[in-house]
Amino acid sequence: MSAEAKEKVLRDWDKFIESDFDKDRFTKRLYNHLIQHCSFIAHYNQGGFYGTYFEDPEDTLRFIKQFDRDKGCISIEYGMKYWLSGEDYADINNAMVDAMELNKVAIYPRLKQKARDKKLTEINKLKDKLKKLK
Repeated sequence: MSAEAKEKVLRDWDKFIESDFDKDRFTKRLYNHLIQHCSFIAHYNQGGFYGTYFEDPEDTLRFIKQFDRDKGCISIEYGMKYWLSGEDYADINNAMVDAMELNKVAIYPRLKQKARDKKLTEINKLKDKLKKLK
């Protein structure tokens, strides 16, 4: 991967994080890097990968832990951290971790609140269904 290609992926990564993991910012280039060089499986395709990690805030929390130095940067799918030390991609992958480190203080509380709100919505829907059964 050329230095220019790595810069483009890193730029896509930064924009994706800044957008709060917006689907429109999840580029094919970023997806390909994640599945080819960051120890993620493809989940069938780009849409499947996005659905696996970014449609539910709890899944997104699990995803970002791989890019959190305090959590050890362990691959959430393979349980290892060799993706950070590979000869050809250690530079970009560590830069991706660095970018997450700069943003995680804001990201974690926001995602935890989204997860909480989602659960409360689910609880309220169940309550409504139970009322209808009475």
